[in-house]
Amino acid sequence: MLTASMSYSQKETMILISTDYGDITCKLYDKTPGHRDNFIKLINDGWFNGSTFHRVIENFMIQGGGKEGGTVDVGYTIPAEFYPDYFHKKGALAAARQGDHINPQKRSSGSQFYIVQGKKYTDSELTNLEARKNCEWTPEQKEIYKTLGGVPFLDFDYTVFGEVVDGLDVVDKIAAVQTGQRDKPVKDVKMTIKIIK
Repeated sequence: MLTASMSYSQKETMILISTDYGDITCKLYDKTPGHRDNFIKLINDGWFNGSTFHRVIENFMIQGGGKEGGTVDVGYTIPAEFYPDYFHKKGALAAARQGDHINPQKRSSGSQFYIVQGKKYTDSELTNLEARKNCEWTPEQKEIYKTLGGVPFLDFDYTVFGEVVDGLDVVDKIAAVQTGQRDKPVKDVKMTIKIIK
């Protein structure tokens, strides 16, 4: 919940995710301070360096967030931070989480994240999703889902805390890699993440 006492930086934090397929530049949203500050801390700690995008599903998303050496998660969760302005358009940076049956508060994983690739949706598909999810997207958001694409069925269930500002082509390249069991790339897609000063 936003309060008057919360302060936000004047300039959104920019991060650089470097991979063998190229670089992805993202900005972290200031209106999701819990997720932003946690992600910055993990980057500064070097948590992601040498880790992999371990779950890749074309036309859906690429997921990472473990630690080099196989540690899957940091062992804590973060309260959800949902904002209607932040939605699962292509390039959205969002937090993974455990399912509703064991996580009804929709708390985010402390380190697992994904970047949306998604697909383009039609008006009728979006109308059906609105009815099913009991939600409503703005005309502008619908236009983005129809032209750029995304995964609207995840909206209001997973926290979006940033977005790609450069490197969507790299997301596409990673999403297209060959995968095996549990959607894991056959050849590791390693990353390093740093904050751009």
